Amino acid sequence: MAGVEPTQALGEQSPAESAATLTRALEAIGSGAYVVDEHGRVIAVNAHAEQLLAMPAEDLLGRDAHDLLHRDAHGQPLSRAQCSMRQAFLAGRTAQVEGDCFACGDGSLLPISWLVTPYDVGDHALGTLVLFHPRHPLEIDTQPKPAAGPLPELERLALLAETTTQLTSTLDVEEALRRLVTLVVPRLADWAVVDLITEHDEVWRTLVVHADGDALVRHEELQGPMPPVPEDSQMPLSRALRGVASALAGPRTYRGAPDSGIALEQRGLFDATGIRSAAIAPIRSTREVLGALTLGRTRKPVDFTTDDLPLIEDIARRAGLALDNASLYERQRKVAETMQNHLLPQMPRVPGLQMTVRYLPAPDASQVGGDWYDAFSLSDGATALAVGDVVGHDLEAAAGMAQLRNMLRAYAWALQEPPSKIIGRLDEALLHITDVAMATVIFARLEEAEDGHWKLSWTNAGHPPPLLISHDGLADYLTDGHGILLGTGSRGPRTDAVALLPPGSTLLLYTDGLIEEPGHTLDEGLHRLRQHAAALAHRPLASFTDHLLRRVRPAANDDDVALLALRTPARTRS
Repeated sequence: MAGVEPTQALGEQSPAESAATLTRALEAIGSGAYVVDEHGRVIAVNAHAEQLLAMPAEDLLGRDAHDLLHRDAHGQPLSRAQCSMRQAFLAGRTAQVEGDCFACGDGSLLPISWLVTPYDVGDHALGTLVLFHPRHPLEIDTQPKPAAGPLPELERLALLAETTTQLTSTLDVEEALRRLVTLVVPRLADWAVVDLITEHDEVWRTLVVHADGDALVRHEELQGPMPPVPEDSQMPLSRALRGVASALAGPRTYRGAPDSGIALEQRGLFDATGIRSAAIAPIRSTREVLGALTLGRTRKPVDFTTDDLPLIEDIARRAGLALDNASLYERQRKVAETMQNHLLPQMPRVPGLQMTVRYLPAPDASQVGGDWYDAFSLSDGATALAVGDVVGHDLEAAAGMAQLRNMLRAYAWALQEPPSKIIGRLDEALLHITDVAMATVIFARLEEAEDGHWKLSWTNAGHPPPLLISHDGLADYLTDGHGILLGTGSRGPRTDAVALLPPGSTLLLYTDGLIEEPGHTLDEGLHRLRQHAAALAHRPLASFTDHLLRRVRPAANDDDVALLALRTPARTRS
């Protein structure tokens, strides 16, 4: 069965995108399949189900599956109390029945065998997957099922569908591995072992897990670096790590004289775990071999056979696609993060002023790139301050941020003009000599005034307002000087604002990732920031900044955060 290409996490998609992702996963299943939400309404269906039910997807989606489909042997609607599928759905458990009936769109009755199982539909929601096969009314199972062995076809399809959804809905390697072992242990095996090939072509035993009742126990003492893979070794693990083939193995496989160090390590694994039967399959991406999956049985009454290998190969193939997607994603994130950190400048030393900055990348996605801060000395002796946000969250946004910041520095140094004039020139140049589509920015001049105060003059191009906190904990937003963001093509006048920063006060410039949270208004975020900033005003500046980030940054934040905080000298006592 063909693997399904990993996509972005379901939790990060719109409802329509999530439904499309579910449907793509169902199309990889070779039987009728649909998914219902927690209320029993159909939210995704594959083409095979449409064909079997003689019903297009639009007639199924959004409908209550029980009312629409479930019938007794005479074609009459089945009461909810008598429907075994409905009971399994409500209990949230896996169940399988031979001999129910579905109503078809052409008025006929379809005898079926079905299996239902809980199914992750993304965004922290749990649905139910329904798989069904046509069944002749007189068909009766006469052969008893073995106590263990190859999974029945419906269970196999359900496991593969669940594997596809579980593994492709995360872009974190560790989480993908955790989900992989949860899917196969103890359903298929008592032990799961994952060996991965690193970027330097070294093998690392990344995960060794076994089932202890309902709990999964990780054995870190069995994990770690492995010897190299010999090119000519015919041992099962070596062949799997070279991508040659999957194979069965047991203690006897490794009892002879080892042909390599990795064979000796595998013998040690069998001895330490008590595995008596194992199946080993390559973990491949579309480009290369990523590692190997070993499933082992100690207590299960039936050994693995060659009939089990196709299923384990399918699971390993899906794992390979998911791990490759996650690795590429993490690599891009690391490159973007490194690029951003190198682009963000060191802060200048300004006599009498304390200054600290923080940059935090988005927690769950490759979202770095757009947010930035800057501070530098001007040709007339004043200090320039800037915080901004380039639209976009990727390497392109990081590159655009660098262009914008460097242009702003050049204009500010060469032209002794008010902040509004500098930003006006920057906005005009933006459309012609940069790749930046739109951006917000606060640009300010800071210079020492009389009587221990510092004069701040600034202009605001569509950015959240600065926050000024007095030494006594009075916090006010500086809302003047506000104008339209950069990149709109508007040539309207921009204004400057001026404020005096009293001794011992703290000025905070930040990006919207600090205050914006899905499902909450911007005013709520601004109120939360003001409240905590006032409460922390007595803290040293570095402590103030770190505690503020921990307290204020929303848990559901999906954006990066740049923050610049400065504190004026306290008034000297005579």
